Amino acid sequence: MAAPLTLGAATLGEEDDDCNRPGTGAVSNEDRKDCILEPLSLPEHPGGSPTLGEPPSVPCAFCEEHFPAAEQDQLLKHMVIEHKMVIADVKLVADFPRYILYWRKRFSEQPITDFCSVIRINSTAPLEEQDNYFLLCDVLPEDRVLREELQKQKLKGILEQQQRERSDDSFRGVCMFCSEEFLGNRSVLLNHMSREHAFNIGLPDNIVNCSEFLRTLQEKLDNLQCLYCEKVFRDRNALRDHMRKRRHRRVNPKNREYDRFYVINYLELGKSWEEVQSEDDRELLDHQEEDWSDWEEHPVSAVCLFCEKQAETIEKLCVHMKDTHEFDLLKIKSELGLNFYQQVKLVNFIRRQVHQGRCYGCHTRFPSRADLRAHMEAARHAALLPDVATWDQPEYYFPTYENDSLLCTLSDSDSDLQAPEQKGSIPVISEDTCRLQALRQSSVLNQLLLPGGVKGQREPPGGPPGLLTEDTREGAVQV
Repeated sequence: MAAPLTLGAATLGEEDDDCNRPGTGAVSNEDRKDCILEPLSLPEHPGGSPTLGEPPSVPCAFCEEHFPAAEQDQLLKHMVIEHKMVIADVKLVADFPRYILYWRKRFSEQPITDFCSVIRINSTAPLEEQDNYFLLCDVLPEDRVLREELQKQKLKGILEQQQRERSDDSFRGVCMFCSEEFLGNRSVLLNHMSREHAFNIGLPDNIVNCSEFLRTLQEKLDNLQCLYCEKVFRDRNALRDHMRKRRHRRVNPKNREYDRFYVINYLELGKSWEEVQSEDDRELLDHQEEDWSDWEEHPVSAVCLFCEKQAETIEKLCVHMKDTHEFDLLKIKSELGLNFYQQVKLVNFIRRQVHQGRCYGCHTRFPSRADLRAHMEAARHAALLPDVATWDQPEYYFPTYENDSLLCTLSDSDSDLQAPEQKGSIPVISEDTCRLQALRQSSVLNQLLLPGGVKGQREPPGGPPGLLTEDTREGAVQV
C-alpha cells in the first residue's frame, strides 16, 4: 500500500492490568501491574498491495452487463439466472476477472456446448417446461490448464510482493495492544506483539500483504470482536479480559478470510494450508525410519538473567553472571541445596523481577532495564536474594519467557542424585551356592514355606518343594 500503516487510535491496553491472584486476598494497583499471565519471549514497505492488473469491474461472459470486481457473487448469480451458466469450484480460481475475460472471448468464438456439460432439469416434464443449464469445470482440459496458469501467475505476484515486504524498511505501525509505534521492517512490530503480548500470527516471512492483514485485525478489535472465537463484547475492557484469560490472542485458523495473507495458501491449486501441512506431516511419517546419524545439533544459547548476553553452555553463562553481575548461580544452588524445581522457580522469579524493572534486593523500581542493571551492579544487589519463601512459590513454576533455554540446562543438585532411604526395607542375604545340597537344608528360603506345605507331599528331586535351585549348566534359576 502507498499509505503508511497506522493501526486504530484505540488499543486494548496493557496485558498486565486488572490481575487478581487467587488466594492472596486484596492486591494493590501496583501489584496488579506486575502480573504476567502469559509467557513472554526473549531476545517494510507497508504490507499489502492492490492486485496487479485487476479491472475495476468484470463483464458478464455473455452480455455487456458489468459488475464491480468486489461483487463476484452478483456476477455469478446473474449468469445463472440470465444465461443458465454455472462455474464449478469458483473459489479455486486464482484470478476470477481474468478467468471470466478468457471465457468471454472463447464463448464468442465457439458455441458454449463445445466447452460445457449440459444439465437438463425437469427432464420428465413437457418439453416447453424443460430447461438446460451449462456447467463449466476443470474436467475440461482447457479449463484446467487455465486455472493452473492463473494460479502460477498469482503465486509469482505473491512471492514478489512478499520479497518487497521482507526487504522494505519504511514500515510504520502501531501495536494493537499497547499503542507503541514501530518504524523499520514489519518484523519489528510482529515480533514485539509475539514477545510482549503473546500474540503470534506467524513468522513474518510467511505473511504477505502484512499491512492489510493488520488493518483487518485492528478493525475487528475496534468493533469489539475477539480475533479467535469472533464473539462481540459490550466494551473494550470486557474484550481485553476475555482475550487474555481465554488465551484468545491469536487468529481463528478456520476463518478463510485470513487465507490470502499466508503464502502457503498460494502454493498448490485447490489446497488450503491445512491440506498442505497434513501432506507434509505424512511425508515426515513416511521417512521416520531414515538414518539420522549425520544429524548435527546446533547448540541452544541461554540468555543472562540480568542482560542480553548469550552463551552456549550454562557453565559459560554462570561465569559471565559471576564476573559481570556478581551473581554466582552454582554457589547459590550449592549453599541452599536447591533441587531442580527450586532452581526453575528461582530463575523465573529473577526473570520476572528484571522484566518488571524491580530490584529484588531493595524493591526499588526503575524505568528501564538499563537503569536497573546499573543500580544492581553498583549496589551489588544481584547476589542479595530475598528469603527462599519469597520465590519458592508455585506461581514461579511457569516460565516467565516461553523460550527460556536456561531452564533446559539446569541440573539437579548432588542431594537429588542420592536415592532416598527406604523405610522397612527387606534385607538381602547372600548365600554360597557352591554347596547346593547343604544350601537346600539350611537356606533361609525354607522359612518362607508354610508348615503344612510339604505335609503329605512327595519331595521333588533335588530338595523340598518351592526351594530355589540352580542349574549350573544352564545358569538359570528355577522354581
